[in-house]
Amino acid sequence: MKAIVFLADGFEECEGLIVVDILRRAGVETVMASAMDELLIDSSRHIKVMADVMAADVDFDTVDLIVLPGGRLGTENLGANKIVVEKCREFAESKHLAAICAAPSLLASLGLLEGKEATCHPDFEGHMAGAKLTGTSVVVDGNIITGQGLGASFDFAFELVNILVGSGMTEQIKRAICYKQ
Repeated sequence: MKAIVFLADGFEECEGLIVVDILRRAGVETVMASAMDELLIDSSRHIKVMADVMAADVDFDTVDLIVLPGGRLGTENLGANKIVVEKCREFAESKHLAAICAAPSLLASLGLLEGKEATCHPDFEGHMAGAKLTGTSVVVDGNIITGQGLGASFDFAFELVNILVGSGMTEQIKRAICYKQ
């Protein structure tokens, strides 16, 4: 299993890095791909994060999941990247596509949530045309997974592990990191 987490300037660092951490703990090859012009990404709280590769250098044929972290500016920057937009459209057809916080609004703007149940940060609900909003922390509708925000980051990441590896691994990770609901 392989996942790509797209990073762009202004991304919500916890929404991206918690997902990377949990997926890697699950044994999922997880690559942080820069959607900017360089590998060094400036997160929403100005924590510099070094991506693993440039988005243009990813072999998407081997990828099972794309993840879009939120953050208002991060989502805008993801939407400005042609590769991100193209791959979101492609993955919505046949592979797993996940977005959290503000990022589900990007999927909605591409028409990928039309008639689907979804969630997002409450501040972005007005940008979710076509989606059936649930207001819950995490929503899975077919191959598209959405998360509400930073507070849902662990549950969002655990759902991705459930889908890619199975619930047994999720429970193992929860015990290892002392996760309590």
